[in-house]
This record gives sequence, C-alpha cells and structure tokens, in this order.
Amino acid sequence: MPNQRRTFTAEFKKQMVELYENGKSRAAIVEEYDLTASALDRWIKQAQTTGSFKEKDNRSSEDNELIALRKENQRLKMEVDIFKASRADHGTKVAIIQNNRDKYSVSAMCDVLQIARSSFYYEAKEPINEDDITEAVMEIFHKNRKAYGTRKIKVKLHERGFVVSRRRIGRIMKEQGLVSTYTVAQYKPHKATCNEEAVANALNREFDQTEAKRFVVSDLTYVKVRNRWHYICVLIDLFNREIIGHSAGPHKDAALVSRAFATVQGDLSQIQWFHTDRGSEFKNHTMNELLGTFKIGRSLSRKGCPYDNAVAEATYKIIKTEFVNQMNFQSLRHLELELYDYVNWFNKHRIHGTLGYMTPVQYRQAALKKAV
Repeated sequence: MPNQRRTFTAEFKKQMVELYENGKSRAAIVEEYDLTASALDRWIKQAQTTGSFKEKDNRSSEDNELIALRKENQRLKMEVDIFKASRADHGTKVAIIQNNRDKYSVSAMCDVLQIARSSFYYEAKEPINEDDITEAVMEIFHKNRKAYGTRKIKVKLHERGFVVSRRRIGRIMKEQGLVSTYTVAQYKPHKATCNEEAVANALNREFDQTEAKRFVVSDLTYVKVRNRWHYICVLIDLFNREIIGHSAGPHKDAALVSRAFATVQGDLSQIQWFHTDRGSEFKNHTMNELLGTFKIGRSLSRKGCPYDNAVAEATYKIIKTEFVNQMNFQSLRHLELELYDYVNWFNKHRIHGTLGYMTPVQYRQAALKKAV
C-alpha cells in the first residue's frame, strides 16, 4: 500500500521558517520533522519573497516541469539500480545493496529486495573503524541535544549496525569531551500555595498504564524570558510518556493549563483522568468547566507528597535539563516556538529507557499494531 503524501498547514510552514531564522540548523529541522531539504528551502524562499506558502503563488511553469522531470528521473534510477535486481540470487542482492548505500537507505533497499536487514549486515559487515565509531558517537550526542548517555547512544549505534559496549562509548565520550547535560544535578523549588480541594488520589502511583489517555498527568515549571519569569505547562500520557499538550505564558494560572488542553490532538473526552499536584493553578472555575464538559475525572496528589506525581516531576527535570537550561529566550514567541520544536523531538526522536528504548510515538504505533 503506497505511503500517503504528507500535507502541511501554512502555520506549520511558518513555524519551520521561524525556527530556521532563529538559528536552528537546516539539517536539524529536516531530520527532526522528517522533511525534505528542498521543501524547507522552498518555504524559506517563499517567506522571503511572496510571503505566501501557496504553490500557485510561487511556482512557474518551468518549476512544474523541472519537478516532474526530477521525479521521473528518480523513478528511472530506482528501477535501473534496484528493481531489476529483485529476482537475482541472494549474494547478488547483498552486493547491490552494498554498492548503492550512498544513494539509497539500506532499509529501503532491503525491503525492495526482500532481505532482512540483519542478514545484510551480517554478510556485508566489515571491521569497524574506530574513527567511524567516534564520529557516530559524536553525531548522535550532538543531534540529540547533548542529552544522551552511554545507554541511549549504544541503542542508536546498534540501529546503525555498530555493536559497541557502554564502556567503549564512555571512553570515546571522555576522549572527545562529551559531557551529558545530566551530569549537573537539578533543583526543583517547592510550591508556595496549595489546593485544599477534597479530591482523592485516583492514580495512586500506578504510573505504568496499558491504555492510552487513561491517565494524563501535568505540572508547571518556570523559565526566564529576558529577565522575566514565564511558565511552561505540559500534559503527559502515562501510557507512552508522550507530551500530548503544551503551552507557555507569563502567568502561572489555570488559563495556561487550559491552553495546553487546546493543543491536544483528537477528542478530549478520550482522556479518562487528569492527575496533578495540589498547585492552586489547577483549581479554577475554568478548569472545572473544561473537565466537566469532556467528562474527565479528577485526581490530586496528597498534600506535600511529590512522589504521587513522580512522572510529571521527572519529565520536568528532563525539560529543564535538555531544553530550558540550554536556551536563552528573547520573547514569549521565541519560547513558544522552541517549546513546539522540543516537544516534537521529545515525542518522535527521543528514545526512553522506560519504553524499551523506543520513542513515545514508536511505542504508541507498536501498541496499535499489536491490537489489530
């Protein structure tokens, strides 16, 4: 079944251009958002020239003809290089994949030629060069916001066909001066106010959930924007640790939480329970009305017991370490844009040890396949 062509809204394209203009590298945007370099370049050019992202406002007849020719050329190359070898013997297929690794991905060629990737890597493997491993370790470390330690780097290396011990990875990191952001301990200040509402702790520290959106947990954290405190709110699905909603603003209040709910994809009534600590920002008529409208149950941690909301606390430590402490925000719009970018990376690219070193999105997709 052919892949469905992705479509992008004008707002999404604008956000990508703003990320680029704010200093995020072109290569990082292309990789983390699964874009083509030509598409991103086109959006940047459109924003700088016409200001419109509509193709009809930017493309000439020559552009359309060139795009068609490029597609046809790529299709013909693939037929010549790959498809005609689909009936070849096993050894020939392995050789063809090896000879075309610089042009096509190994996984794609293995799929076309019906060869298991593990079989190809086993038969085509060569002695691993120390320089290649060092280069791969450095690339993985920097592409993932300097957040990965030896465990996660080992997993990502394995995906590339490298079998390397954590001790060896640690030695390479030490030699190259690669220090994870997690080497510095973080401190989370205590909340000054408390919600005295008589609501039970329905979650009861059952953090490992087997059903999507059964329990969504949340909390708030602080961040400086040009010497003024602002706040971030995220909504976390305990099923796969995915950040399903997020918001940022200058005030630590229920409106901030409501805006996070507004970014959740899908029907809010799919959320069964909403669990938080007893911060006063979670007690408000607007919040009660929102939860009541979508029939979302309420759960509160016990007073003075942060362990009752441990996943949210841990996620905010991650956010502070990997995101907030690495940035210098110049405006609320800058914070919102970078938060959007970080959440995308967190959900689609950051592997989690508690999820068997899958990303939250991979874990959710794997669960859906098992249910079918």
